[in-house]
Amino acid sequence: MTDFPLDSPIPGIRRWRESVSLTVIVLALILLVLVLPPLFFLLAASVHTTNYDGSFDQFTLGYFSGLLSSRGFLTSLLNTGIYSIGSASIGIILGAALAIIVERTNAPARRLAFLGAIISMAIPHVLYVVAWLLLLGRTGPVTELWAMLTGGLRFNIYSIGGMILIEGMSFVPLNFLLMSSVLRATDAAFEEASMMSGAGPVATFWKITLRMGMPGVLALLLMSFIRAFESFEVPAIVGLAGGIEVLTTSIYQNARAVSPPNFGQAGAYSVFLLVFLSIMLYFYGRLSRHAHKYQSITGKGYRPRTLDLGRWRWVATGLMALILFLVIGLPLLIILFASLQPFYSKVNMASFARFTLQNYEKVIGPGFFRETLVNTLILGTAVASLVVPFTALCAWLAVRRRRGAWLLDQLATAPLVFPSIVMGVAFLNVFVNLPWGIYGTLFSVILASAVGYLPYGMRYAYSGVMQIHTDLEEASTAAGATQERTFAMIVMPLLATSMFSCWLFVFLLAVRAMSLPLLLVGPGSSLVAVSLFDLWQNGQVTELAAMGMIWVGLMTIVSIIFTVVARRYRMAVV
Repeated sequence: MTDFPLDSPIPGIRRWRESVSLTVIVLALILLVLVLPPLFFLLAASVHTTNYDGSFDQFTLGYFSGLLSSRGFLTSLLNTGIYSIGSASIGIILGAALAIIVERTNAPARRLAFLGAIISMAIPHVLYVVAWLLLLGRTGPVTELWAMLTGGLRFNIYSIGGMILIEGMSFVPLNFLLMSSVLRATDAAFEEASMMSGAGPVATFWKITLRMGMPGVLALLLMSFIRAFESFEVPAIVGLAGGIEVLTTSIYQNARAVSPPNFGQAGAYSVFLLVFLSIMLYFYGRLSRHAHKYQSITGKGYRPRTLDLGRWRWVATGLMALILFLVIGLPLLIILFASLQPFYSKVNMASFARFTLQNYEKVIGPGFFRETLVNTLILGTAVASLVVPFTALCAWLAVRRRRGAWLLDQLATAPLVFPSIVMGVAFLNVFVNLPWGIYGTLFSVILASAVGYLPYGMRYAYSGVMQIHTDLEEASTAAGATQERTFAMIVMPLLATSMFSCWLFVFLLAVRAMSLPLLLVGPGSSLVAVSLFDLWQNGQVTELAAMGMIWVGLMTIVSIIFTVVARRYRMAVV
C-alpha cells in the first residue's frame, strides 16, 4: 500500500500524518475500553469467589480444579465434540451440494438458492429449532410419516443425533454461500477436461473440484465446527430436555439457571471455551492464509463456466428445491400451521378445521409484543449504526498502514474469539460490578452486541477499503483537505455500497441473536429471540409461532432488500 512519507514537502500531508497518529490513539483507547473489561472481569470471576450481588471476594483456583476433576465436564466436552463434528459434516455436505448445482451446472432457476439462503437469515435460530422439534417430536408429522414407513420406528429428537440434525440443517444456507464463493474462484476448465477424459461427475468432484478447493473446504469445515462448538440454542432447547449437556449449556446453567448464580464456575467454563476456540481460530487463519497455493485463476482466458447437464439439469433443480424445502420451507410451514391453532396438537384433518387468527390478535395487541418488537428494532438499528462507521474508520487507517493502526485491526477482531454465550457472561460480570445501574437495560445489550459484532464490520470495511486506490486521497490532501474531510467526502462515499451491505448484515445478526443478550436482558428490555425462548420454556407454542411468523415476515422484507441491493451493486452477500 502507498503511504505518505513523514518528510513530505506538502505541509498538509505532514499535518495529516501527525493528526492520524492521534486518531489511531483515540480509536485504540476506545477499543481497549470496549474489549478489555469483559476479558478482565471474565478472568477475575473465574479465580474469585463472588458475593450474591456479583462482586468479587476471595481469590481461588477451585473453580478450575473442580472443572478438570469433574466427570460432568468431561462428559460435556465429549458431547460437544461429537455434536460439533456431526453438525459440521451435515452442513458441509448439503451446502456443498447446493453450491455445486448453482455454480457448476446450468440447472434452471438455480439463482433462487441465493434468495432462499438470505431469507434464512431472517429466521431467529430459536424459532428454527422449535420448528424442527414440532416436525420431529413424538407427534410430529415427519415422525408419524417415518413410523408409518418403517413399521413403528420413531426417531428420538431429544438426543445427540437430533441435536446434530437440527444444527447441521441450520448451517446449510451459510455454508452454501461460502462454498459458492470458493467454487466461483476456481477455474471450471479443469473439471471440463476431466469429464472430457471420461471421468464422471462424481469422480470429477472428488479428484478435481474438491482438491482445488481443499483450503476453502477445510477452512469452511473448521469454521462450521467452531460455530457448532460455541452454539447455544440447540443445546439449550433440545439437549437440556434430553439430559444432554454441552459446554455452552454448562455456562448458562451456572450463570442463570441456579440461584444464587455461580459466576465463578460459569467463568471457568467460559475461559476454557475461550482458549479452545482461540486455538481453533488460529488454525482457521492458517488455512485461509495458505489458500494462495491452490490458485487457479490467471489473467489469461479465465471466465466462469458451467457444465451442461442436458436433460439432467431438471434433476439438479429438483435436488436443489428439495434441499431448500427441507432447510427453509418445511420449518416455516410447521410454524405457520402452529400459529393458526388455538392449541397445538398433531397435524391431522381435524386440526385444519381449527384454524384461527386469535394468536396473531393476541400478539399484535397492545402490550408485550409491541414493546419487544420496538426494542429489537432499536437494538438492530443502534448496533449496526455504531459498528459500521466506527469500523470503516478503523479499517481505512489499518489498510493505509498508518503508524500503530495494525492494533486497531487486532483489537476490533478480538471479540471473534468470544463465543456468544461467553461474551454474555463477560459483560454480565462487567455490568454487575459497575457503580451505574445499567445491567438489564437495553443500553447494556446494545453495548455488548456492538462489541460482539465489531469483527463483522471490520471484515466488510477492510475489503471495501482495499478496493479504493490511494490516488484519490492523495489528491484530496494535496488540495488542502483535512483527514476528516477526506474521509467523509472521498472514502465514505466510495465505501457506501459495502457499508450498506454491512449495515444490513449486522442488523440481521443482532436482531436474531439469542445467546448473547440472554443473560443481559431485563424486564424492560425484552427482545424477540429471547422472548421466543421464554415462550417455548413456558409451553406457549402457538403464541411463539405467531410472534415468530410476524417477525420472519418483517425480516424477510429486509432480507429481500439486502439481496436486491447486493445484486444491484454487485456486492458480496457474505
